[in-house]
Amino acid sequence: MNGFFLPRRMGRTALLRYAALLDGQTVNLHAELPAFVTQAETAAIVLRRGLRRHRRPARVYPVLEGPWLMDAAVLLGTEAGGVPVRRGRWKLSLEVRSGPRSMRLPLTLTEPTTPRKGATGPMARSPLTAQRYRLGRTVRGDARVVCTRIRPAAEVAAVHIQHARIDVDLRVLGVRATAPWAEVVAAERRVRCPLTEVQPGVWRLEVPLSEMVPAGGGREHWDVMVHPGRGAPLRLARRLHDIQTPGRVFTMRKILVSPRRGVLMRIEPRYTAAGNFRFACADGDRAE
Repeated sequence: MNGFFLPRRMGRTALLRYAALLDGQTVNLHAELPAFVTQAETAAIVLRRGLRRHRRPARVYPVLEGPWLMDAAVLLGTEAGGVPVRRGRWKLSLEVRSGPRSMRLPLTLTEPTTPRKGATGPMARSPLTAQRYRLGRTVRGDARVVCTRIRPAAEVAAVHIQHARIDVDLRVLGVRATAPWAEVVAAERRVRCPLTEVQPGVWRLEVPLSEMVPAGGGREHWDVMVHPGRGAPLRLARRLHDIQTPGRVFTMRKILVSPRRGVLMRIEPRYTAAGNFRFACADGDRAE
């Protein structure tokens, strides 16, 4: 259907030359206005869904021997101080005003912008709320923002590594944490841990090092599962970022502790390739 509508709409809509969702919650737009737009005083991006309308300012300007251009950055989500979009599909358009006259131009997206490959990449979710946004288009080629359901997640906020103690701060997103608690899990071993709220929405886990000594002097990997108080447990991870290799970038130092009398254990907090948070514990006398 796009192949049918797009050629017939050229010259009558604002043509997006660049459209991308950066940092998981900011829509960046650059468009070329049709030739019949020869003056403009103000402009705004309009997000529309049903009877709901939200406007955010845009910049329009002429160029020598060419069409007028438009630039805009629209922040999404009330938690970030942006547009209060809710779950659903929000159509994008451009409103141009000159004096008492105004016109509404559809924003046509012929091809989605392909992100460049590198050390960072596009974020699929908001770093504040884990809300998912994406840019799409209608069958007529009009650009739109699609806001989908938040998937519950437990996100690492900070890791505090001390001489003989490790604390982990975490956030529970997408589900209301009524009485959260956590447990560290390795193979057939599980250790329940309380959580203490240190800031609104931020919970602290004191890692039970004395309970994590490897059985038989080997090496064990411990994952952290967060129980929010309702629903299924959540694996603690760090996914709300744009880093392609979190295991290499978010490195943490190893420490050698004596969790029990006469016992040495080397413990390394780290992230897996999937972003899951994990402790690697090994016999301190044997580990390098």
